[in-house]
Amino acid sequence: MVRPLCSAAIRSRTPKDPVRKVVPITDGIVLGGDGFVVFAGPCAVETREQLFASADAVAAAGAGILRGGAYKPRTSHRSFQGLGPEGLSLLSEASARTGLPVVTEVMDPRDVDRVAESSAILQIGSRNMQNFALLREVGRRGLPVLLKRGAAATLDELVAAAGYIQAEGNDRVILCERGIRGFDPTTRYVLDLAAVPVLRERTDLPIIVDPSHGTGRSVLVGPMAKAAAAAGADGLMIEVHANPEQALCDGMQALRPQEFAQLMSELRRLVPLLGRRMLRPQSVSESKHLGTADEFIAP
Repeated sequence: MVRPLCSAAIRSRTPKDPVRKVVPITDGIVLGGDGFVVFAGPCAVETREQLFASADAVAAAGAGILRGGAYKPRTSHRSFQGLGPEGLSLLSEASARTGLPVVTEVMDPRDVDRVAESSAILQIGSRNMQNFALLREVGRRGLPVLLKRGAAATLDELVAAAGYIQAEGNDRVILCERGIRGFDPTTRYVLDLAAVPVLRERTDLPIIVDPSHGTGRSVLVGPMAKAAAAAGADGLMIEVHANPEQALCDGMQALRPQEFAQLMSELRRLVPLLGRRMLRPQSVSESKHLGTADEFIAP
């Protein structure tokens, strides 16, 4: 005799998709809804020339938000830690130059106001996902917050961490899947794309995916970026560096400008098939120094 499914089993096979929360960032850019936003730029701000070269390239290729680290949490204290306040000033210059809003990481509650002056979005990195004092402080600041999943965190823990920000009255939270630790060293992390539909069941917050940190290898970024879009992500965070071989951190996972432009061209064909619209700010500069995306696409 076939036994009927228990109610819990029926519920587990009937995923819910709550009404998605929309998080406005700037003119023309919202996270959630039918929009799809690409965050792009270097892992770290190293020099003015390096940042501007990357910023110009990602703006010309159609990115919606400029990413770049002024403060860098590193495993070794001897590694490059970022330029700090100087890096924030350079990000402000790059934003004014390109018209792209900035997302950058804040690591210390004492720096939240300073970082907020240069950022449209405050990023909480993987290592600080459960830094509860920091979560509360960015919640009180009120700016949109990009919350990255910890390398050993469950999805429930990620959602619970977002709750600390929301408890301070800030619902403008964006979740980011960036890979979790595994045992196979082939990739830097295990990029958990199943996290996207699972999180869509458990929360109404927008969800983006970081295939750069998630794989650690530039050759894998494109395929996993497109897979993330197909899985239902609201956007992507991609590292782009004008000269990855000379990058002070994470050069192996950074795309060159022409590689990023090619990926954006492919996404512009894919994303509409998924019922989404590629978004970028309405105020993106048309200055000649930005060039066009075609200049960065290899023939």
